[in-house]
Amino acid sequence: MSHDGAAALLEVRVSSKDHVTAGGRSLCVLRDLQFTLPAGRAGAVVGPSGCGKTTLLRLIAGLDRQYRGSIRLPAGGRLGMVFQEPRLLPWRSVVDNLRIAAPQASAATLAALLARLGLAEHAEHFPGELSLGLARRVALARALAIEPDLLLMDEPFVSLDAALARELRGEIAALIDEKKVTTLIVTHDIREAIELADRVFLLSTRPARVGATLEIGTPRRALTKEAADALQREADAAIEAMRRR
Repeated sequence: MSHDGAAALLEVRVSSKDHVTAGGRSLCVLRDLQFTLPAGRAGAVVGPSGCGKTTLLRLIAGLDRQYRGSIRLPAGGRLGMVFQEPRLLPWRSVVDNLRIAAPQASAATLAALLARLGLAEHAEHFPGELSLGLARRVALARALAIEPDLLLMDEPFVSLDAALARELRGEIAALIDEKKVTTLIVTHDIREAIELADRVFLLSTRPARVGATLEIGTPRRALTKEAADALQREADAAIEAMRRR
């Protein structure tokens, strides 16, 4: 894995990634998977359940180095990650969870971030006192507190009701535009990907590879329902073509 900033982009080239099953059999999860994401842009990885999306994110995050290939991170190398579960320290307050992740951040910076995500009144609360939606906001704030060069999000809206997911999706879209941080989101929801990303990478079944790439030319905040519907039809056609191969 390289943190070389000569090309300020995320560049992923995984020739193969294997898992060993409980029975000792080698199972190929990713094969010949390649994509790039320019600095400051948002990408989304979409694929069927179990195809290896979370495995891919773990490789990019450096949590798993057992693969063949290369991954180049954006310049700077600071990485923030939002897991499927919030993973907050239950014995620490909300603001302390942020301080532990970003000890260099000033009190004013953390307060502004919490206010931006509607968490100001919960700063001294503990994770057990929060709803799932609030806990997910704290997890996002923690990832942003370190001022990452690359933000990774693994199914950030899973288990949320539709209204809450829509609200949080809007907040994340605004933050991506505001902070210009290179962002990669893993999701199984193609509409979610279209509403958040500049570039959508459609994965095949296992062993996963990028079977098609969808470019979202319309800015997030200006995307109309009609434009989103047209993009979804394009994605559905690409997915169907991948199934037939």
